[in-house]
Amino acid sequence: MTPIEITFLILGLAVVAFMTGKIPIAIVAVGVSVSLWATGVLELKSALAGFGDPTVIFIGSLFIVSEALYATGVTAWAGQQAVTRGGTKRVPLLITICLLVALLTALISVNGAVAALVPLVVVVAVRAGLPPSQLLIPLAFAAHAGSLLALTGTPVNIIVSEAAADAGERPFGYLEFAWVGIPLVIGSVIIMALLGKRALPHNPPEELPADIAALTRALRADYVVPEGQELIGTAEGVTEVVIPPRSELIGTHLFTGQTTPSGDLVVLGVNRGGEPLVGPDAKLAAGDSILVRGTWEHLERHTAGPEVLVVNDPASLRKAVPLGPGAKRALVILAAMVLLLVTGWVPPVIAGLLAAGAVILSGVFTPLRAYKAVQWTTVLLVAGMIPLSTAFTETGAADLIATHLKDIIGNAPAQVALLAICLLTMVLGQLISNMATVLIMLPISVSLAADLNLSVLPFLMALTVAGAAAFLTPVATPANTMVLEPGAYKFGDYWKLGLPLLLWFLVVAVLIVPLIWRF
Repeated sequence: MTPIEITFLILGLAVVAFMTGKIPIAIVAVGVSVSLWATGVLELKSALAGFGDPTVIFIGSLFIVSEALYATGVTAWAGQQAVTRGGTKRVPLLITICLLVALLTALISVNGAVAALVPLVVVVAVRAGLPPSQLLIPLAFAAHAGSLLALTGTPVNIIVSEAAADAGERPFGYLEFAWVGIPLVIGSVIIMALLGKRALPHNPPEELPADIAALTRALRADYVVPEGQELIGTAEGVTEVVIPPRSELIGTHLFTGQTTPSGDLVVLGVNRGGEPLVGPDAKLAAGDSILVRGTWEHLERHTAGPEVLVVNDPASLRKAVPLGPGAKRALVILAAMVLLLVTGWVPPVIAGLLAAGAVILSGVFTPLRAYKAVQWTTVLLVAGMIPLSTAFTETGAADLIATHLKDIIGNAPAQVALLAICLLTMVLGQLISNMATVLIMLPISVSLAADLNLSVLPFLMALTVAGAAAFLTPVATPANTMVLEPGAYKFGDYWKLGLPLLLWFLVVAVLIVPLIWRF
Protein backbone atom coordinates (compact mmCIF):
# COMPACT_ATOMS: atom_id res chain seq x y z
CA MET A 1 0.00 0.00 0.00
CA THR A 2 1.12 3.54 -0.69
CA PRO A 3 1.57 6.06 2.15
CA ILE A 4 -1.57 7.86 0.98
CA GLU A 5 -3.61 4.66 1.12
CA ILE A 6 -2.25 3.82 4.57
CA THR A 7 -3.10 7.31 5.81
CA PHE A 8 -6.69 6.99 4.57
CA LEU A 9 -6.96 3.55 6.16
CA ILE A 10 -5.77 4.84 9.53
CA LEU A 11 -8.21 7.76 9.24
CA GLY A 12 -11.09 5.40 8.46
CA LEU A 13 -10.29 3.12 11.37
CA ALA A 14 -10.00 6.11 13.71
CA VAL A 15 -13.39 7.48 12.61
CA VAL A 16 -15.03 4.09 13.17
CA ALA A 17 -13.41 3.83 16.61
CA PHE A 18 -14.57 7.34 17.52
CA MET A 19 -18.13 6.61 16.35
CA THR A 20 -18.53 3.29 18.14
CA GLY A 21 -17.13 4.61 21.41
CA LYS A 22 -15.92 1.15 22.42
CA ILE A 23 -12.32 2.35 22.70
CA PRO A 24 -11.45 5.41 24.84
CA ILE A 25 -10.90 8.52 22.75
CA ALA A 26 -7.41 9.07 24.15
CA ILE A 27 -6.38 5.52 23.24
CA VAL A 28 -7.65 5.97 19.69
CA ALA A 29 -5.74 9.23 19.28
CA VAL A 30 -2.49 7.80 20.63
CA GLY A 31 -3.05 4.73 18.48
CA VAL A 32 -3.25 6.95 15.41
CA SER A 33 0.18 8.48 16.06
CA VAL A 34 1.75 5.08 16.84
CA SER A 35 0.19 3.54 13.71
CA LEU A 36 1.61 6.28 11.51
CA TRP A 37 5.09 5.41 12.81
CA ALA A 38 4.59 1.62 12.72
CA THR A 39 3.48 1.70 9.08
CA GLY A 40 6.37 3.93 8.06
CA VAL A 41 4.20 6.87 7.05
CA LEU A 42 5.98 9.15 9.53
CA GLU A 43 9.32 9.01 11.29
CA LEU A 44 9.23 8.58 15.06
CA LYS A 45 9.97 12.24 15.73
CA SER A 46 7.09 13.40 13.52
CA ALA A 47 4.71 10.74 14.84
CA LEU A 48 5.22 11.93 18.42
CA ALA A 49 5.65 15.64 17.67
CA GLY A 50 2.11 16.42 18.84
CA PHE A 51 2.96 15.62 22.44
CA GLY A 52 5.49 18.45 22.56
CA ASP A 53 3.59 20.86 20.35
CA PRO A 54 3.16 24.37 21.85
CA THR A 55 -0.55 24.22 21.03
CA VAL A 56 -1.01 21.14 23.21
CA ILE A 57 0.93 22.69 26.10
CA PHE A 58 -1.10 25.90 25.84
CA ILE A 59 -4.36 23.93 25.95
CA GLY A 60 -3.19 22.09 29.07
CA SER A 61 -2.28 25.34 30.83
CA LEU A 62 -5.72 26.82 30.08
CA PHE A 63 -7.39 23.94 31.91
CA ILE A 64 -5.48 24.91 35.06
CA VAL A 65 -6.48 28.57 34.81
CA SER A 66 -10.08 27.55 34.12
CA GLU A 67 -10.17 25.29 37.17
CA ALA A 68 -8.75 28.12 39.30
CA LEU A 69 -11.75 30.29 38.45
CA TYR A 70 -14.14 27.39 39.00
CA ALA A 71 -12.63 26.12 42.25
CA THR A 72 -12.44 29.55 43.89
CA GLY A 73 -16.09 30.36 43.20
CA VAL A 74 -15.50 33.06 40.58
CA THR A 75 -17.69 31.20 38.10
CA ALA A 76 -20.38 30.58 40.72
CA TRP A 77 -20.38 34.26 41.64
CA ALA A 78 -20.70 35.36 38.01
CA GLY A 79 -23.50 32.86 37.48
CA GLN A 80 -25.46 33.96 40.53
CA GLN A 81 -25.07 37.64 39.68
CA ALA A 82 -26.35 37.16 36.15
CA VAL A 83 -29.05 34.56 36.71
CA THR A 84 -30.64 36.41 39.62
CA ARG A 85 -31.16 39.31 37.22
CA GLY A 86 -32.80 37.10 34.61
CA GLY A 87 -36.14 36.86 36.41
CA THR A 88 -38.42 33.84 36.19
CA LYS A 89 -39.78 34.12 32.64
CA ARG A 90 -38.36 31.75 30.06
CA VAL A 91 -37.09 34.19 27.43
CA PRO A 92 -35.29 36.70 29.73
CA LEU A 93 -33.83 33.84 31.74
CA LEU A 94 -32.70 32.00 28.60
CA ILE A 95 -31.09 35.14 27.16
CA THR A 96 -29.28 35.82 30.43
CA ILE A 97 -27.98 32.25 30.70
CA CYS A 98 -26.86 32.17 27.05
CA LEU A 99 -24.98 35.46 27.24
CA LEU A 100 -23.36 34.47 30.53
CA VAL A 101 -22.11 31.11 29.29
CA ALA A 102 -20.89 32.67 26.04
CA LEU A 103 -18.76 35.20 27.93
CA LEU A 104 -17.46 32.59 30.36
CA THR A 105 -16.61 30.26 27.50
CA ALA A 106 -14.47 32.93 25.87
CA LEU A 107 -12.32 32.96 29.00
CA ILE A 108 -12.34 29.40 30.35
CA SER A 109 -13.36 27.15 27.40
CA VAL A 110 -16.62 25.43 26.48
CA ASN A 111 -16.35 22.47 28.82
CA GLY A 112 -15.35 24.52 31.86
CA ALA A 113 -18.16 27.04 31.44
CA VAL A 114 -20.88 24.44 30.87
CA ALA A 115 -19.70 22.21 33.73
CA ALA A 116 -19.70 25.18 36.08
CA LEU A 117 -23.17 26.40 35.17
CA VAL A 118 -25.18 23.17 34.75
CA PRO A 119 -25.99 22.80 38.49
CA LEU A 120 -26.83 26.48 38.81
CA VAL A 121 -29.11 26.46 35.77
CA VAL A 122 -31.00 23.38 37.02
CA VAL A 123 -31.67 24.98 40.41
CA VAL A 124 -32.68 28.32 38.86
CA ALA A 125 -35.00 26.60 36.38
CA VAL A 126 -36.78 24.70 39.14
CA ARG A 127 -37.14 27.84 41.24
CA ALA A 128 -38.60 29.64 38.21
CA GLY A 129 -41.07 26.83 37.57
CA LEU A 130 -39.44 25.83 34.29
CA PRO A 131 -38.27 22.38 33.17
CA PRO A 132 -34.44 22.35 33.12
CA SER A 133 -34.70 20.74 29.68
CA GLN A 134 -35.84 24.11 28.33
CA LEU A 135 -32.54 25.74 29.35
CA LEU A 136 -29.76 23.13 29.34
CA ILE A 137 -29.41 22.47 25.60
CA PRO A 138 -29.42 26.26 25.00
CA LEU A 139 -26.68 26.47 27.65
CA ALA A 140 -24.48 24.02 25.73
CA PHE A 141 -25.26 25.49 22.30
CA ALA A 142 -24.62 29.07 23.45
CA ALA A 143 -21.26 27.92 24.80
CA HIS A 144 -20.33 26.69 21.31
CA ALA A 145 -21.17 30.11 19.90
CA GLY A 146 -19.27 31.85 22.68
CA SER A 147 -16.19 29.79 21.93
CA LEU A 148 -15.68 32.03 18.90
CA LEU A 149 -15.42 35.21 20.97
CA ALA A 150 -11.73 34.84 21.88
CA LEU A 151 -8.66 32.72 21.27
CA THR A 152 -9.08 30.94 24.61
CA GLY A 153 -12.67 29.88 23.89
CA THR A 154 -11.74 26.44 22.57
CA PRO A 155 -8.61 24.47 21.67
CA VAL A 156 -9.77 24.59 18.05
CA ASN A 157 -9.11 28.34 17.96
CA ILE A 158 -5.55 27.78 19.12
CA ILE A 159 -5.04 25.01 16.57
CA VAL A 160 -6.20 27.06 13.57
CA SER A 161 -4.28 30.13 14.70
CA GLU A 162 -1.04 28.14 14.80
CA ALA A 163 -1.96 26.56 11.44
CA ALA A 164 -2.33 30.00 9.89
CA ALA A 165 1.19 30.89 11.00
CA ASP A 166 2.54 27.56 9.71
CA ALA A 167 0.93 28.27 6.32
CA GLY A 168 2.83 31.54 5.99
CA GLU A 169 0.03 33.83 7.13
CA ARG A 170 -0.26 35.68 10.42
CA PRO A 171 -1.83 33.98 13.44
CA PHE A 172 -5.29 35.14 14.48
CA GLY A 173 -5.39 37.76 17.24
CA TYR A 174 -6.82 37.08 20.68
CA LEU A 175 -10.09 38.95 20.04
CA GLU A 176 -10.11 38.62 16.24
CA PHE A 177 -12.45 35.65 16.51
CA ALA A 178 -15.11 37.99 17.89
CA TRP A 179 -15.81 39.29 14.39
CA VAL A 180 -17.71 36.05 13.80
CA GLY A 181 -18.31 35.19 17.45
CA ILE A 182 -20.58 38.15 18.10
CA PRO A 183 -22.93 37.46 15.15
CA LEU A 184 -22.95 33.77 16.08
CA VAL A 185 -23.92 34.49 19.70
CA ILE A 186 -26.60 37.04 18.78
CA GLY A 187 -28.10 34.86 16.07
CA SER A 188 -28.01 31.75 18.25
CA VAL A 189 -29.75 33.50 21.15
CA ILE A 190 -32.49 34.81 18.87
CA ILE A 191 -33.06 31.38 17.29
CA MET A 192 -33.21 29.63 20.67
CA ALA A 193 -35.49 32.27 22.16
CA LEU A 194 -37.93 31.97 19.25
CA LEU A 195 -37.84 28.22 18.61
CA GLY A 196 -36.66 26.72 21.88
CA LYS A 197 -40.02 26.37 23.61
CA ARG A 198 -41.45 24.15 20.87
CA ALA A 199 -38.24 22.44 19.75
CA LEU A 200 -37.13 21.37 23.23
CA PRO A 201 -38.88 18.79 25.45
CA HIS A 202 -40.51 19.65 28.76
CA ASN A 203 -38.83 17.04 30.95
CA PRO A 204 -38.89 17.18 34.75
CA PRO A 205 -35.40 16.94 36.30
CA GLU A 206 -34.30 13.40 37.15
CA GLU A 207 -32.00 14.63 39.92
CA LEU A 208 -31.48 18.02 41.50
CA PRO A 209 -27.93 19.24 42.19
CA ALA A 210 -26.96 20.59 45.57
CA ASP A 211 -28.64 23.89 46.41
CA ILE A 212 -26.39 25.54 48.96
CA ALA A 213 -29.20 27.45 50.67
CA ALA A 214 -31.49 24.40 50.86
CA LEU A 215 -28.62 22.16 51.98
CA THR A 216 -27.69 24.59 54.77
CA ARG A 217 -31.28 24.65 56.04
CA ALA A 218 -31.49 20.85 55.99
CA LEU A 219 -28.20 20.32 57.81
CA ARG A 220 -29.07 22.96 60.40
CA ALA A 221 -32.36 21.21 61.12
CA ASP A 222 -30.98 17.65 61.09
CA TYR A 223 -28.10 18.40 63.45
CA VAL A 224 -29.80 21.12 65.52
CA VAL A 225 -27.18 23.74 64.67
CA PRO A 226 -27.98 27.22 66.10
CA GLU A 227 -29.09 29.83 63.55
CA GLY A 228 -26.25 32.19 64.42
CA GLN A 229 -23.56 29.67 63.47
CA GLU A 230 -22.50 29.91 59.82
CA LEU A 231 -22.19 26.55 58.09
CA ILE A 232 -20.89 27.27 54.60
CA GLY A 233 -18.74 30.34 53.91
CA THR A 234 -15.73 31.49 51.87
CA ALA A 235 -12.98 30.35 54.15
CA GLU A 236 -14.61 27.46 55.98
CA GLY A 237 -17.39 24.97 55.37
CA VAL A 238 -19.02 21.78 56.56
CA THR A 239 -19.49 18.31 55.21
CA GLU A 240 -21.59 15.34 56.23
CA VAL A 241 -19.99 11.91 56.44
CA VAL A 242 -21.30 8.42 57.23
CA ILE A 243 -19.47 5.67 59.11
CA PRO A 244 -19.10 2.64 56.81
CA PRO A 245 -18.83 -0.99 57.94
CA ARG A 246 -15.34 -1.98 59.15
CA SER A 247 -14.38 1.66 59.72
CA GLU A 248 -11.65 2.21 62.29
CA LEU A 249 -13.91 4.84 63.89
CA ILE A 250 -16.52 2.29 64.99
CA GLY A 251 -16.62 2.26 68.78
CA THR A 252 -15.17 5.77 69.08
CA HIS A 253 -16.92 8.24 71.39
CA LEU A 254 -17.64 11.59 69.66
CA PHE A 255 -19.66 14.53 70.92
CA THR A 256 -20.68 17.96 69.65
CA GLY A 257 -17.89 20.53 69.97
CA GLN A 258 -15.13 17.94 70.02
CA THR A 259 -12.19 18.27 67.65
CA THR A 260 -11.15 15.32 65.53
CA PRO A 261 -7.83 13.54 66.29
CA SER A 262 -6.07 15.71 63.69
CA GLY A 263 -7.24 18.84 65.49
CA ASP A 264 -8.28 20.39 62.17
CA LEU A 265 -12.02 19.64 62.22
CA VAL A 266 -14.78 20.33 64.74
CA VAL A 267 -17.77 18.00 65.25
CA LEU A 268 -21.05 19.92 64.94
CA GLY A 269 -23.31 16.93 65.44
CA VAL A 270 -23.63 13.14 65.44
CA ASN A 271 -26.85 11.41 64.34
CA ARG A 272 -28.11 7.84 64.42
CA GLY A 273 -31.28 7.05 62.52
CA GLY A 274 -32.05 10.75 62.14
CA GLU A 275 -31.83 11.44 65.87
CA PRO A 276 -28.95 13.07 67.79
CA LEU A 277 -26.50 10.60 69.33
CA VAL A 278 -25.69 11.93 72.79
CA GLY A 279 -24.60 10.64 76.16
CA PRO A 280 -21.31 9.60 77.73
CA ASP A 281 -21.77 5.98 76.64
CA ALA A 282 -22.69 6.76 73.02
CA LYS A 283 -20.18 5.26 70.60
CA LEU A 284 -20.05 5.33 66.83
CA ALA A 285 -21.54 2.46 64.84
CA ALA A 286 -21.82 1.72 61.13
CA GLY A 287 -24.44 3.97 59.54
CA ASP A 288 -24.02 6.90 61.96
CA SER A 289 -23.70 10.31 60.32
CA ILE A 290 -21.42 13.13 61.45
CA LEU A 291 -21.40 16.83 60.55
CA VAL A 292 -17.90 18.33 60.74
CA ARG A 293 -16.61 21.85 60.16
CA GLY A 294 -13.22 23.17 59.09
CA THR A 295 -11.36 24.89 56.30
CA TRP A 296 -12.10 23.60 52.83
CA GLU A 297 -8.56 22.24 52.49
CA HIS A 298 -8.82 20.33 55.79
CA LEU A 299 -12.27 18.99 54.90
CA GLU A 300 -11.01 17.62 51.61
CA ARG A 301 -7.88 16.13 53.19
CA HIS A 302 -9.46 14.46 56.22
CA THR A 303 -12.56 13.05 54.52
CA ALA A 304 -10.71 11.36 51.67
CA GLY A 305 -9.80 8.18 53.58
CA PRO A 306 -11.69 4.89 53.96
CA GLU A 307 -12.79 5.67 57.51
CA VAL A 308 -15.79 7.70 56.34
CA LEU A 309 -18.11 7.96 53.34
CA VAL A 310 -18.65 11.53 52.17
CA VAL A 311 -22.27 12.58 51.65
CA ASN A 312 -21.55 16.10 50.39
CA ASP A 313 -18.21 16.38 48.59
CA PRO A 314 -16.31 19.39 50.04
CA ALA A 315 -14.68 20.15 46.68
CA SER A 316 -18.10 20.43 45.00
CA LEU A 317 -19.56 22.53 47.81
CA ARG A 318 -16.57 24.87 47.74
CA LYS A 319 -17.05 25.55 44.03
CA ALA A 320 -20.63 26.62 44.70
CA VAL A 321 -19.54 29.26 47.23
CA PRO A 322 -19.24 32.63 45.44
CA LEU A 323 -15.80 34.26 45.58
CA GLY A 324 -14.16 31.78 47.91
CA PRO A 325 -10.51 31.69 49.00
CA GLY A 326 -8.12 32.60 46.21
CA ALA A 327 -10.78 34.23 44.01
CA LYS A 328 -9.01 37.60 43.83
CA ARG A 329 -5.69 35.93 42.99
CA ALA A 330 -7.36 33.85 40.27
CA LEU A 331 -8.94 36.96 38.73
CA VAL A 332 -5.63 38.85 38.76
CA ILE A 333 -3.87 35.90 37.11
CA LEU A 334 -6.61 35.66 34.46
CA ALA A 335 -6.38 39.38 33.74
CA ALA A 336 -2.60 39.18 33.40
CA MET A 337 -2.84 36.21 31.01
CA VAL A 338 -5.44 37.96 28.86
CA LEU A 339 -3.24 41.08 28.75
CA LEU A 340 -0.28 39.03 27.53
CA LEU A 341 -2.43 37.32 24.90
CA VAL A 342 -4.01 40.53 23.65
CA THR A 343 -0.72 42.46 23.43
CA GLY A 344 1.26 39.55 22.03
CA TRP A 345 4.22 40.39 24.24
CA VAL A 346 4.95 36.67 24.62
CA PRO A 347 3.84 33.61 22.63
CA PRO A 348 0.47 32.21 23.76
CA VAL A 349 2.03 29.06 25.22
CA ILE A 350 4.31 31.16 27.44
CA ALA A 351 1.35 33.25 28.63
CA GLY A 352 -0.52 30.07 29.50
CA LEU A 353 2.43 28.50 31.32
CA LEU A 354 3.06 31.68 33.31
CA ALA A 355 -0.59 31.82 34.35
CA ALA A 356 -0.69 28.13 35.30
CA GLY A 357 2.52 28.52 37.30
CA ALA A 358 1.13 31.60 39.06
CA VAL A 359 -1.98 29.64 40.08
CA ILE A 360 0.22 27.13 41.91
CA LEU A 361 2.83 29.54 43.30
CA SER A 362 0.17 31.92 44.64
CA GLY A 363 -1.46 29.07 46.55
CA VAL A 364 -4.78 29.03 44.69
CA PHE A 365 -4.41 25.25 44.72
CA THR A 366 -1.75 22.58 44.94
CA PRO A 367 0.31 21.03 42.12
CA LEU A 368 -1.71 17.81 42.53
CA ARG A 369 -4.96 19.74 42.09
CA ALA A 370 -3.49 21.43 39.02
CA TYR A 371 -2.61 18.04 37.55
CA LYS A 372 -6.16 16.81 38.14
CA ALA A 373 -7.56 19.99 36.53
CA VAL A 374 -6.08 19.13 33.15
CA GLN A 375 -8.52 17.25 30.93
CA TRP A 376 -6.02 14.69 29.76
CA THR A 377 -8.40 13.09 27.28
CA THR A 378 -8.55 16.38 25.38
CA VAL A 379 -4.78 16.88 25.59
CA LEU A 380 -4.07 13.37 24.31
CA LEU A 381 -6.73 13.71 21.60
CA VAL A 382 -5.11 16.82 20.16
CA ALA A 383 -1.56 15.51 20.61
CA GLY A 384 -2.39 12.19 18.97
CA MET A 385 -4.30 13.64 16.02
CA ILE A 386 -1.76 16.35 15.11
CA PRO A 387 0.49 13.72 13.44
CA LEU A 388 -2.46 12.66 11.29
CA SER A 389 -2.68 16.21 9.97
CA THR A 390 1.06 16.06 9.32
CA ALA A 391 0.63 12.76 7.47
CA PHE A 392 -2.12 14.24 5.30
CA THR A 393 0.28 17.00 4.28
CA GLU A 394 3.49 14.98 3.85
CA THR A 395 1.95 12.05 1.96
CA GLY A 396 -0.02 14.27 -0.40
CA ALA A 397 -3.39 12.99 0.84
CA ALA A 398 -4.58 16.52 1.55
CA ASP A 399 -3.51 17.68 -1.91
CA LEU A 400 -5.33 14.74 -3.46
CA ILE A 401 -8.62 15.60 -1.73
CA ALA A 402 -8.13 19.30 -2.45
CA THR A 403 -7.56 18.55 -6.14
CA HIS A 404 -10.78 16.53 -6.35
CA LEU A 405 -12.69 19.32 -4.61
CA LYS A 406 -11.19 21.86 -7.00
CA ASP A 407 -12.28 19.76 -9.99
CA ILE A 408 -15.81 19.53 -8.58
CA ILE A 409 -15.97 23.25 -7.82
CA GLY A 410 -14.59 24.25 -11.23
CA ASN A 411 -14.92 27.96 -11.89
CA ALA A 412 -17.53 28.53 -9.19
CA PRO A 413 -17.07 31.41 -6.73
CA ALA A 414 -14.66 30.94 -3.84
CA GLN A 415 -17.61 30.76 -1.44
CA VAL A 416 -18.48 27.39 -2.99
CA ALA A 417 -15.08 26.07 -1.88
CA LEU A 418 -15.83 27.32 1.63
CA LEU A 419 -19.23 25.65 1.46
CA ALA A 420 -17.66 22.32 0.52
CA ILE A 421 -15.16 22.48 3.40
CA CYS A 422 -17.85 23.50 5.88
CA LEU A 423 -20.31 20.78 4.84
CA LEU A 424 -17.66 18.07 5.16
CA THR A 425 -16.63 19.43 8.54
CA MET A 426 -20.19 19.70 9.84
CA VAL A 427 -21.13 16.17 8.80
CA LEU A 428 -18.00 14.62 10.30
CA GLY A 429 -18.26 16.82 13.40
CA GLN A 430 -21.60 15.31 14.40
CA LEU A 431 -20.09 11.83 14.51
CA ILE A 432 -16.69 12.33 16.16
CA SER A 433 -14.99 14.96 18.28
CA ASN A 434 -15.05 18.40 16.71
CA MET A 435 -11.36 18.80 17.57
CA ALA A 436 -10.50 15.59 15.75
CA THR A 437 -12.64 16.76 12.83
CA VAL A 438 -10.80 20.08 12.57
CA LEU A 439 -7.40 18.37 12.74
CA ILE A 440 -8.48 16.08 9.89
CA MET A 441 -9.90 18.89 7.74
CA LEU A 442 -7.10 21.36 8.47
CA PRO A 443 -4.53 20.20 5.88
CA ILE A 444 -7.30 19.77 3.31
CA SER A 445 -8.43 23.37 3.82
CA VAL A 446 -4.86 24.68 3.54
CA SER A 447 -4.21 22.66 0.36
CA LEU A 448 -7.48 23.77 -1.26
CA ALA A 449 -6.72 27.43 -0.54
CA ALA A 450 -3.26 27.00 -2.06
CA ASP A 451 -4.62 25.24 -5.18
CA LEU A 452 -7.09 28.07 -5.72
CA ASN A 453 -4.40 30.72 -5.07
CA LEU A 454 -6.48 32.17 -2.25
CA SER A 455 -5.65 33.33 1.26
CA VAL A 456 -5.84 30.55 3.81
CA LEU A 457 -7.30 32.83 6.52
CA PRO A 458 -10.97 32.71 5.41
CA PHE A 459 -10.72 28.93 4.98
CA LEU A 460 -9.33 28.43 8.47
CA MET A 461 -11.85 30.76 10.10
CA ALA A 462 -14.72 29.09 8.23
CA LEU A 463 -13.35 25.73 9.36
CA THR A 464 -13.38 26.99 12.95
CA VAL A 465 -17.00 28.11 12.69
CA ALA A 466 -18.07 24.85 11.05
CA GLY A 467 -16.21 22.84 13.68
CA ALA A 468 -18.13 24.61 16.44
CA ALA A 469 -21.48 23.70 14.84
CA ALA A 470 -21.67 20.33 16.58
CA PHE A 471 -25.35 20.51 17.50
CA LEU A 472 -27.11 17.42 16.15
CA THR A 473 -26.08 14.69 18.59
CA PRO A 474 -25.25 14.46 22.30
CA VAL A 475 -21.90 12.82 21.53
CA ALA A 476 -20.60 15.53 19.22
CA THR A 477 -18.93 17.46 22.06
CA PRO A 478 -18.42 16.94 25.81
CA ALA A 479 -20.63 19.98 26.48
CA ASN A 480 -23.54 18.32 24.68
CA THR A 481 -23.01 15.19 26.75
CA MET A 482 -22.85 17.13 30.03
CA VAL A 483 -26.46 18.32 29.72
CA LEU A 484 -27.87 14.96 28.54
CA GLU A 485 -28.72 13.47 31.95
CA PRO A 486 -29.54 16.68 33.89
CA GLY A 487 -32.01 17.59 31.15
CA ALA A 488 -33.35 14.02 30.82
CA TYR A 489 -32.87 14.35 27.06
CA LYS A 490 -33.06 11.63 24.45
CA PHE A 491 -30.65 11.24 21.55
CA GLY A 492 -33.14 12.74 19.10
CA ASP A 493 -33.84 15.89 21.12
CA TYR A 494 -30.71 17.71 19.96
CA TRP A 495 -31.25 18.06 16.21
CA LYS A 496 -34.60 19.83 16.48
CA LEU A 497 -33.02 23.01 17.81
CA GLY A 498 -29.54 22.13 16.56
CA LEU A 499 -30.43 22.11 12.85
CA PRO A 500 -31.51 25.79 12.66
CA LEU A 501 -28.37 26.75 14.57
CA LEU A 502 -26.19 24.66 12.25
CA LEU A 503 -27.68 26.48 9.25
CA TRP A 504 -26.95 29.85 10.91
CA PHE A 505 -23.33 28.80 11.51
CA LEU A 506 -23.12 27.75 7.87
CA VAL A 507 -24.36 31.16 6.73
CA VAL A 508 -21.79 32.92 8.90
CA ALA A 509 -18.96 30.67 7.71
CA VAL A 510 -19.72 30.96 4.00
CA LEU A 511 -21.09 34.51 3.65
CA ILE A 512 -19.82 36.61 6.58
CA VAL A 513 -16.30 35.20 7.02
CA PRO A 514 -15.14 36.25 3.49
CA LEU A 515 -16.32 39.81 4.15
CA ILE A 516 -13.86 40.10 7.05
CA TRP A 517 -10.98 37.87 5.90
CA ARG A 518 -10.67 38.48 2.17
CA PHE A 519 -9.77 35.76 -0.28
